[in-house]
Amino acid sequence: MKFGKLQIVDSVHLIADVNITKDRQRQKKGKPPRDRDADWGAKGGKVVETEHGSERKTEYFYGYKDQVSLNAESGLVTSLMPGHADDYDGHEFQKLVEKDLKKGMEIGTVAADKGYDDGENHYYLEKKRINSAIRLKRSRTQKKDTHKEGWLKLAASSTYQEGLKQRYQIERKFGEARKWHGFMRCRYLGNIRHGIQSYLTFMTLNLKRLVKLLTGVAFKGESREWVRATMPTV
Repeated sequence: MKFGKLQIVDSVHLIADVNITKDRQRQKKGKPPRDRDADWGAKGGKVVETEHGSERKTEYFYGYKDQVSLNAESGLVTSLMPGHADDYDGHEFQKLVEKDLKKGMEIGTVAADKGYDDGENHYYLEKKRINSAIRLKRSRTQKKDTHKEGWLKLAASSTYQEGLKQRYQIERKFGEARKWHGFMRCRYLGNIRHGIQSYLTFMTLNLKRLVKLLTGVAFKGESREWVRATMPTV
């Protein structure tokens, strides 16, 4: 199996198997929460129209969040870290990349969204001689000082631009997990059971992908065009 040198990192959230209204009522009566490990987290934001124009509104969820690393060329998930809803993505990045490196992955570039844009993460990749394609926040490229030149150079590099161009692949993988494998809500309670569900879901996705890479047989949720483009030559 051939792995490419571009890894795509992102987080995906699951909603806890909890009726929040009823859970609040039970806690007012002195009872423990239905899911002791679940917590509140933010999943970015969506643009909404208000009387003052377009605004980005943060959305919140109650449940869990996983960190995922996908190999762009093979389409296989190479590392997974089940976590908590309030985990800061930027602090989980290096641990996820280390998991890939310990598996012997030859990583040339790591792509990620701006939730991972932490100076320590860019420095970590530089020390590892890995190209950074972590989407830069505007504050880095639009600030009025000489320090932004390095960020502008990174943003103009071909590895950065190509890495961000391929980020859609991990979103498509998450979409497949949600649509065909119910990966939107936790089936069970507790972080351990949540982790089991996550591992089994992405193992299933990888098995489907392997079958398609080796035989060309298409499953629901996968792109046939992607299969043709990556089929091994005989």
